[in-house]
Amino acid sequence: MNRPITTLFMLMSVDGKISTGSTDTLDVDQDFPHIDGVKEGLHQYYEIEQTTDLWSFNTGRVQQKMGCNQKEMPAKSPVSFVLLDNTHLTEHGVRYFCAKSKTFVLITSNLEHPAFSINEENLHIIYQKELDLPSALARLKDEFSCDRLTVQSGGTVNSLFLREKLFDFIDIIVAPVLIGGKDTATLIDGDSLQSIEDLHKLCALKLIDCTALQDSYLRLRYQVIK
Repeated sequence: MNRPITTLFMLMSVDGKISTGSTDTLDVDQDFPHIDGVKEGLHQYYEIEQTTDLWSFNTGRVQQKMGCNQKEMPAKSPVSFVLLDNTHLTEHGVRYFCAKSKTFVLITSNLEHPAFSINEENLHIIYQKELDLPSALARLKDEFSCDRLTVQSGGTVNSLFLREKLFDFIDIIVAPVLIGGKDTATLIDGDSLQSIEDLHKLCALKLIDCTALQDSYLRLRYQVIK
């Protein structure tokens, strides 16, 4: 397989929401710590997150919401980060991830991205005129020895991985909360299937572990079988 073994690792509500609302001012990382009945067990998600792969895939939009364009420079971590971004990261945000990452790989279709003006030893840019995730993942494996990759992006990008059959495992932490809202991001968003001929694009799963965590949280782990 000419790409990393790829795991989708996400925190979601019981109804599959990965945000607390439809605007960028609402976010589970910021909001769950303030919700009684949810905040008590939230630490388990972050503890499990620390055990995931040493290569992490995310998006500039998600990291912008997390404040990387304003935060102070972090300490170096052992994790290598891959960010898909065209317009959300500022120069500060790029330097933030250079400081944080063992290796930082930016995937972009924007030749004006501020990363092109930054000279950092651990910064690498995969430029694609049009996004080609299979090709980008192949380069991650071939050029950077990325053998295992954890994906923690938004619902739209998750849908691109899904439709391209790029997930091998799904690892979900379910928080004991219902959020609702048709415009609130879910685990997998993107275009809906339109016909029976499209059914080959769906993803069938085999449950490999189901763990009841403390404070009514669940961990569900699946292997992709189709």
